[in-house]
Amino acid sequence: MLKTFPKTHITIAAAATVLVTAAILMSPSSDVEAKRMSYSLDLDGNTSKQSRAPESARPAEAPTATSEGNAIAGSETEGPDTGPAEKRKPALDWQEHKVESGATLSSLFRDAGFNDGIMLKVINGEGDADKLQRLYAGETIAFATDNDGKLAAINLRRSLLETLQISRSEEGFQGETVIREPEVRPAFATGIIDGSLYIAAREAGMSDRLSMELAGIFGWDIDFVYDVRKGDQFEVIYEELYLDGKKFDTGKILSARFVNRGEENVALLYTDSNGDSDYYAPDGASMRKAFLRTPINARVSSPFNKQRRHPVLDVVRPHEGTDYAAPPGTPIKAAGNGRVRFAGWKGGYGRTVILSHGDNITTLYAHMSRLGKGIKNGTRVKQGETIGHVGSSGMVTGPHLHYEFHVNGVARNSRTIDLPDASPIVASEMARFRQVADQQISQFKVYREGTQQLALARED
Repeated sequence: MLKTFPKTHITIAAAATVLVTAAILMSPSSDVEAKRMSYSLDLDGNTSKQSRAPESARPAEAPTATSEGNAIAGSETEGPDTGPAEKRKPALDWQEHKVESGATLSSLFRDAGFNDGIMLKVINGEGDADKLQRLYAGETIAFATDNDGKLAAINLRRSLLETLQISRSEEGFQGETVIREPEVRPAFATGIIDGSLYIAAREAGMSDRLSMELAGIFGWDIDFVYDVRKGDQFEVIYEELYLDGKKFDTGKILSARFVNRGEENVALLYTDSNGDSDYYAPDGASMRKAFLRTPINARVSSPFNKQRRHPVLDVVRPHEGTDYAAPPGTPIKAAGNGRVRFAGWKGGYGRTVILSHGDNITTLYAHMSRLGKGIKNGTRVKQGETIGHVGSSGMVTGPHLHYEFHVNGVARNSRTIDLPDASPIVASEMARFRQVADQQISQFKVYREGTQQLALARED
């Protein structure tokens, strides 16, 4: 058959075949072209859905979706067989500032590059946004800007557990207070007093705050300035607080045992059915008294004495109170719940507060440098509330608190008088309390044995 066609025809046919084949090879299928186009558009951020071409169909020079530039810009990505891609949130640029003493919200915004107009928009936002106005030295505030340089978010970290988070939305700024719950683990400390409670407690691994709390729990029955003796011992079960597996603080005392001069005192923390917590003895009696034994943590400089010679007048004049020497400004606490009968200047007593407590009991606090905030005639106060500060007003030789305790108008020695107890566990709570108390008391034995075994293991 080939012999019947001229050579020129054969040459033309061959050339045509080569051209058609080349055209087919150089022209991709519509499916491949569509995939390439979709991929290119996605790199520019113009598509909401990405379809990638197979490796064999991608141009060698095309960048991948995981390139560094795309990841930072927050481009859309899609994992294998995951369906529609979700948009990544745009990256925010954070700058952090420490709230120093004297700093204002306006100055912090200016330091971050924002004017008062932006600040007003933030504090007038929704939710807890207005709480940003309450700043305290030591806190940390962080400002976040978006890719356009606009304020996108603010975080005010008040503590490890509390953060005020403010974010911008289409409606404006929205604030939310976020509280983290720490992990609570019980811990045990025990010690024998050689010098003071605070030294022994510190050697046992307790913080000064826990030592003060321990003294406060037993403070109605034990004077930790005068009653503590060498050889007294204590056992304390308390809370340790953890965040992300790391200890950052201690919580409250759960139960405590203090042996003073051979006499055992046990205090158990109990929360009743109403959610109220307090410390009680194993028999349900309150560890608190209706009155504090001493209204200030200080040494006695002059005791109650009916035959005392006055240090200024040099005459025998009854000293119907107890003097506590302390630095000027030391807080003075109300000995019990009551109402302010008198607050002001009272002759040789200087600045004085007199409280009426009911049952014909009154207490007097004299020689103050200043009164407590809000303390005036008729004000109601709670036990432990600060009613004034130590000073040297009136007829005195130095700064101290003069404290008097009167029953039916007669001065009594506040350090020796039997103080009335606070309310005990009510009858309806007693069965539940006993169950909790038995568990708490048994814990002392468990921890004590564990500590002894650990000590023996260390000796071996």
